[in-house]
Order: sequence, then C-alpha cells, then structure tokens
Amino acid sequence: MSIADIRKTAEQKMAKTIDAFKQDLQKVRTGRAHPGLLDQVHVEYYGSMVPLSQVANVSLLDARTISVQPWEKGMGSKIEKAIRESDLGLNPSSQGDLLRVPMPALTEERRKELTKVVRHAGEDAKVAVRNLRRDANEHAKRLLKDKAITEDEERRSLDEMQKLTDRTVAEIDKLVAAKEAEILAV
Repeated sequence: MSIADIRKTAEQKMAKTIDAFKQDLQKVRTGRAHPGLLDQVHVEYYGSMVPLSQVANVSLLDARTISVQPWEKGMGSKIEKAIRESDLGLNPSSQGDLLRVPMPALTEERRKELTKVVRHAGEDAKVAVRNLRRDANEHAKRLLKDKAITEDEERRSLDEMQKLTDRTVAEIDKLVAAKEAEILAV
C-alpha cells in the first residue's frame, strides 16, 4: 500500500463519516416538518418490520404538518401506532385513510437540549475522523519502518493527513453551527 492509497482511503472514509453525520443531523427535528423525519420509523407489514416509506406515501401538507397516505386500507392504524411509539414525540391524527402528523412547537428548553445532542453528535463525528487520521498515520509509519518510504515522504504524509483532518473537522463544525442555528430559529 502506497502513501497515495492511504490518503485516498482516508479521504473516502472521512467523506463517509460526514455523510453519516449529515444523516444523524436529519433525524434531529426542528420546529419545521420534513418527510425525512419519519425515515427511521418502521411498521409491521405482514410479519416483518419495514420502513414507513415502503408502505405509505409521506409528504408535507404545510410547514408544520406531514401527511402519511397508506397504500393499503388496513395499514392506517399500524402506521399511527408506529409513529406514536417512535422516540420522535409525535402524535398523528387519523382522517379517514390520511394520517396527519403535526409538528409540536419546540420549547426553549427543548431547543437547548437538541443543540446539546447536535454538539455531541458532532464531537462523535470528529472523534471518528481523528481515529481515521491515526490509522492512516500508523500505516505511513509502518511503511517507513519497512523501509518502503523515506522519512521525508512519511513526514509529508503526516502533514497531508493533518490538513485533511482539519478540513473535515471544519466541515463538521460548519454543519453543527448550521443545525444549531436552524434549531434555535423560532
């Protein structure tokens, strides 16, 4: 494995870490509704648990209400129960076949709790990035020990990994700041 391979692998893994972090941020709800909020809700469908999006059409009615239209008649009550039992704190109401999921307004205390959750998730993502940097640096040091590269190449590799890590951590910080601003906006 060459230094270029190590760097490329680290870049790919760091990009995946950022993508996973963005997915985590989407699960943190703000005062506004968006269909992706119900992505982690699973419904029992003929004996197996499936994502809500596979048994119903999820869309927005307005800025504070999500509509859920089941594709089968008997699924309404199961979907309603699954949304209620999820840890999202949502209370759907049934109107015939259509389920309306209103977004409750966030209290100031809840907003502050959510910003702490976002910061914690950001810190976890940074730790993951730093672990990737450490692994890449260990690979470079192993190459140096095996005399596959020179000391200058190893030092250059360590510097490049640090710069890549700094860029990735800065991007995570930007995402955290944007999400906090979104949560705190009334």
